Amino acid sequence: MNRIQRFKQILENLLFVWLGLTCILAIGGSNLLIPDWLQVLGRSHPLLLHFPIVLILMGLLFFWIPNIKSDLKEVGTYCLLIGSNFAGITVIAGLILAQEDFEGTDLDWHQWMGIATFVLSVMLYFFREKQLTLLKPLTLGLGVIIVLTGHLGANLTHGSDFLLAPIQSQEIKQVQLSEAIIFTDMVQPILEAKCLSCHKEGKIKGELRLDHLAGIKKGGESGPFIVPGDAKESLLTQRIHLPKEEKKHMPPKNKEQLTDEELEILTAWVLNGADFEKKVVDLEPENDLFVFASAKFEKNKTYSFKAADPDLVAELNNFFRKINPLFPDSPALEVSYFGISAFDPESLKDLTKIKEQVVKINLNKMPLEGVDLSLFTNFPNLEEIQLNFAGITNSQIADLSKIKTLKSLAISGNKINDDVIPDLKKLTQLQKLYIWKTDLSKEGMKKIQAELKSVEIDFGFDETGLIYELNAPKIIYDEILFKDSVLLEIKHPIPSVDIRYTLDGTSPDSINSKSYSGPILLKNTSRIHTKAFAEGWIGSPEESILLFKSGILPSEIALLSEPNKKYAGNGARTLYDEVKSNSNHTTGDWLGYQEIAADFIVKLADSNKPKQIVFSLLYNESAYIFPPAQVEIWVKQSGTWNLAIKETPPQSEEIKIARLEALKYNLPAESFDEIRVRLTPLSRLPKWHPGAGEKGWVFIDEVLLED
Repeated sequence: MNRIQRFKQILENLLFVWLGLTCILAIGGSNLLIPDWLQVLGRSHPLLLHFPIVLILMGLLFFWIPNIKSDLKEVGTYCLLIGSNFAGITVIAGLILAQEDFEGTDLDWHQWMGIATFVLSVMLYFFREKQLTLLKPLTLGLGVIIVLTGHLGANLTHGSDFLLAPIQSQEIKQVQLSEAIIFTDMVQPILEAKCLSCHKEGKIKGELRLDHLAGIKKGGESGPFIVPGDAKESLLTQRIHLPKEEKKHMPPKNKEQLTDEELEILTAWVLNGADFEKKVVDLEPENDLFVFASAKFEKNKTYSFKAADPDLVAELNNFFRKINPLFPDSPALEVSYFGISAFDPESLKDLTKIKEQVVKINLNKMPLEGVDLSLFTNFPNLEEIQLNFAGITNSQIADLSKIKTLKSLAISGNKINDDVIPDLKKLTQLQKLYIWKTDLSKEGMKKIQAELKSVEIDFGFDETGLIYELNAPKIIYDEILFKDSVLLEIKHPIPSVDIRYTLDGTSPDSINSKSYSGPILLKNTSRIHTKAFAEGWIGSPEESILLFKSGILPSEIALLSEPNKKYAGNGARTLYDEVKSNSNHTTGDWLGYQEIAADFIVKLADSNKPKQIVFSLLYNESAYIFPPAQVEIWVKQSGTWNLAIKETPPQSEEIKIARLEALKYNLPAESFDEIRVRLTPLSRLPKWHPGAGEKGWVFIDEVLLED
């Protein structure tokens, strides 16, 4: 027998060895003690699996080549034989690896489909010369099983969304502070980013699953994952605070580590009771979690005054008074008092030392009857005072009415009556007033509402004739930047509601706006606004989305002015790379201009003559990013530049959340070769803005040409 035949016989015999070992490990593997050297083989599973995939698929290919020569057919035979052996070794390695904290439905499917791949490849090898009608269909089935086995294996190692992640929407859900849930919006994203790769379906290290609430509440083999209120007994806080060099430190030192903020959020969550449903707004403002959430979910106001002396702030802090920044790194301060018995009215005078920085004061339940509150009229930036259940009277409200910067006033639970109305009328700049559980008459309440029409007034809860508000509809679309057209759907969990929508920028109503009846086809850059209505319900909040049409691509865009170095994106290419950025101006996908105008030339291909030009812009008033003060558009006709458009866009009138916007202009009907655009930033922010007088920014990321 020649060497080749002997080698072939050895490989054929080994197939039965691998089949036997596979049966032993598949049936009784959980009862076996796997030695360390075999665990090394198990962990080589990801390395080995590439060989059988390639070799078996090559072997299957030869089944489909008609009239194949014997020499060439022998190549296919050896591919299938060697591939089947590697499949056996890979299956055995996988069964050994599965003993190391892997379990779940995905693992079961991956394991049995891997075994099926091995068994079918062996059967095909030994029956390859038989004239069976099922032989070719069997090769197709084996090919499909190989692909599915590989896909399930990738799910185990990379996550179930790994394959489709590049084409899935990357738009980040915007969460309002008023709706944010501590676990869902603050804790769970950290666990998913830093812990889930080792504690999920298919890979459950330490018998701990973090991909559903039941697993989190159950804990793992080492103990409870969380013990509400006890950071020492909670496995979560134990492990994340261990030194990085410790074997039990989590995440493992070869994985991405938690940031300082993430460590504090997880610890604070446990110490605050590890609640899974509690909202951020249910926390006290001085709570660490509330502070972190305010910075994360709310676009913070900027303040121009200097920060107070840290030593002075530390000196003013004591066991009955807490002074903290309004949000991290802010010069604005909030003051909270605690302990009725320890309260000394004279201590209020201490705050005059930091009167410029104090923006918010919490004096809820403090004994303030007869206390002189006029000193607060000297606080130049005071925006909010909470005086609920503090025993204040009408005369003290008269002092507060002189504070012209006050935007929020809480005076619930005090003995104030209709005589206070003339003083409340003076607070014309007020935005919110909380005034429930007082001696106001119903007529008095109506009068306050009539006098302070622009103020959000809370008179307390009255369930008489209560009507509930509908949830906002959900807008479903494929991509925010589309080429020619896009279909979008609007859905609501209550099928019987009447969904109304507009495309002209107005807010939908239940009478005049279009009623949604099916998918909407958009062929141009458009913002859709939608609301849900139903008899016996309050109309839903409005939901809207701005979708952009990329349309005609320019041949080139040349920058005539350079953006700020910090916001330079990818240069001119940023404006026509068909990559739509999100509402975060620090992503590196925006061009930002402040000192000079955004000035550039759009060059067109000969055959492309757009009818409209659209500028994709970012507005974020809290970051000084405003609409352009002026838009100028020239077109080049027969070598001469002609001014086509010169406009002052509508300006922002208040600070809103960061958002994507679009400015759209019709281009001349006459032929032109190039377009020059000049977007001038605001030279001075408006008086209502905290940064009044400072220069504004213009942020742009796409220039869109539509036909």
